[in-house]
Amino acid sequence: MSKQLCPFCSPPQTLFENKHAYAIYDQYPVNDGHILIIPKRHVSDYFEATSTEQAALFELVHAARAHLNDNYSPDGFNIGINCGEAAGQTIFHAHIHVIPRYNGDMENPRGGVRGVIPDKRSY
Repeated sequence: MSKQLCPFCSPPQTLFENKHAYAIYDQYPVNDGHILIIPKRHVSDYFEATSTEQAALFELVHAARAHLNDNYSPDGFNIGINCGEAAGQTIFHAHIHVIPRYNGDMENPRGGVRGVIPDKRSY
C-alpha cells in the first residue's frame, strides 16, 4: 500500500501520542475501547521500526492500558501485532492492537492470542 493511500499516515484525531507514535480507537473494534498504537513513520510492520520507534510504541501501549483502565474498567488485555499477510495483517503500516477483555466476552478465553489458530488455542 502506498503511503498516499495509507489510512494510518494521515490519522484522524488521536487519543494521545509521543514523538514517534500515536494512539487511536480501532474503527472495527473487537471489544469496547479497542485501541491501535501506530508509528508516525510509515513502516510496513513492527520489525521495520527502529528500536527507538519500538520503544515509543510500547510506551503508548502502557498509556493505552491506563486509559482503558480509567475509562472502560476491563478485566484483562490482549496485545497483538500482525506482521505480514500470513499473520492476518491487512493494513501494511505497522500497528499494535490493545484489546480490552471483559469477563464473559467469550465463553472460554483460555489460550488468548493462541486462538489465531483455533485448534491450538486450548492446551
